[in-house]
Amino acid sequence: MVHWYKIEHADFLKNQGISEHKFGGKIICITWFEDQLYAFSRKCPHAGAPLKNGWCERGKVICPFHRHEFDLISGRGNPEQHDFITIYPIKFEDKDYYVGLEIGFWQRFFA
Repeated sequence: MVHWYKIEHADFLKNQGISEHKFGGKIICITWFEDQLYAFSRKCPHAGAPLKNGWCERGKVICPFHRHEFDLISGRGNPEQHDFITIYPIKFEDKDYYVGLEIGFWQRFFA
């Protein structure tokens, strides 16, 4: 089950690089790349580097520590990396952008 959270001032983020945002108690990264909004894990799985300090090029987010690259659509790292980041779905509805996060078992149980 997915819960959709509104991304406040999403258009303002267009020239801000990668930024962190908190939705439903979870902190994730949000960025624009080539006029498309993306949401993904906040840390690199390789060494835990904060991806908010990275950058995007060629459709990938680049980790600032060891330059690991992750596809902005699939989350897959380069083949030699053997790792990935979580990509969160984005939707545009009624002039606003939303990010979808899975609702955990306990959140569903106590909702």
